[in-house]
Amino acid sequence: MTKTIAITGATGQLGRLAVAALKTRAAGDTLVALVRDPAKAADLGIETRAFDYHATAALPEALKGVDVLVLISSNDFNDRAGQHRNVIAAAKEAGVKRIVYTSILKGDASPMILAGDHIATEEALAASGIPATILRNGWYTENYTGNIAGVLASGAVAGANASAKIAPATRADFAEAIAVTAADDAHAGKVYELAGDEAFTMADYAAEIARQSGKPVAHAPMTEAAYADLLKSFGLPEPVAAIFADSDARAGEGALFDDSHTLSRLIGRPTTPLKDAVAAALSPVTA
Repeated sequence: MTKTIAITGATGQLGRLAVAALKTRAAGDTLVALVRDPAKAADLGIETRAFDYHATAALPEALKGVDVLVLISSNDFNDRAGQHRNVIAAAKEAGVKRIVYTSILKGDASPMILAGDHIATEEALAASGIPATILRNGWYTENYTGNIAGVLASGAVAGANASAKIAPATRADFAEAIAVTAADDAHAGKVYELAGDEAFTMADYAAEIARQSGKPVAHAPMTEAAYADLLKSFGLPEPVAAIFADSDARAGEGALFDDSHTLSRLIGRPTTPLKDAVAAALSPVTA
């Protein structure tokens, strides 16, 4: 039986990949992009509806006829939990049958400041009574490789993680998990801890960049406060710099490590190796 699957943040980096994966994994279903600016979603090739987390009165109508809602967590740190609660309330009013939510690795056991919004959202989902699938995503590999040009320029991988292993995966890996779980209602009521197959330290990451680029790159660990100051010097607002520095420091305590291999089992293939992610990031930089 076919269903309608709607995706919030469909024009974002993860959202676009999720739409692409859903076109394959849920080929017989109807896909709907929920975005603030429908014009930016024209190239997705699916139905598009205006969707603003703050325009609460309009949200239930935008969700009309939706069977499965993929709620990709907001990238707006201004009351993210409140934004998510608005969407969940609208989904309940509209009769959405299931919600797939992108949470954070280890959920309520995570020590990260970032986890607070996700914990609150998971609680709101439980209180709503709507069947949910919780995808507790680890870090994106791109959180590191996205700054590879800066690493090459400075010759250092800076951060507050001294030596602990992390197990990130690429956005494409996590997008596949979204598609798999949204397409099949057998995933209702499930909570998945998702991370990459390959765990590595920041020193390992620096060494891989050096190996592939042929340039000297070292790991430069620093205190959480010093890293926050460095991020502020790059132009990040102080509260955002503090959150990112906290995330890196907590990663140094194991918050982003998981060796369950749940993600690769879920998507039916190994997650993207570090060497491949680094090669992809280096390609436009060294071309």
